[in-house]
Amino acid sequence: MQKKFQEILHRYKVDVFHREHDKGSVTDLTKQCLHVTEDVLQQKYHYHFHKLPDANRAEIINMINNYVREAILPPVVEKLVERQMRLELRLEAMLNMNREILEALSEQPAGSGAKR
Repeated sequence: MQKKFQEILHRYKVDVFHREHDKGSVTDLTKQCLHVTEDVLQQKYHYHFHKLPDANRAEIINMINNYVREAILPPVVEKLVERQMRLELRLEAMLNMNREILEALSEQPAGSGAKR
């Protein structure tokens, strides 16, 4: 049984490696990340002032907002989305591994269980 578990764990590690490093997988992952990132960045978020600012302050805040939205936010959101998608791929592979382990345990004959 231990040998079978080692084989299942090895298949899991190989599956995760291929999902994250194969050229086709990387290309698909990149396309999905860019699509989700674009959707997130298209959403409009507005800052509402509690008091009306003077014109100079409002202009500075608007410049900062535009700079953050166009220069800083896209790579940060892209990295977060990529990390999330990689974790989802790993989770899917782990669920497959757990299913295989449970199937292996259910196939084990009743009399060959571990003795205490």
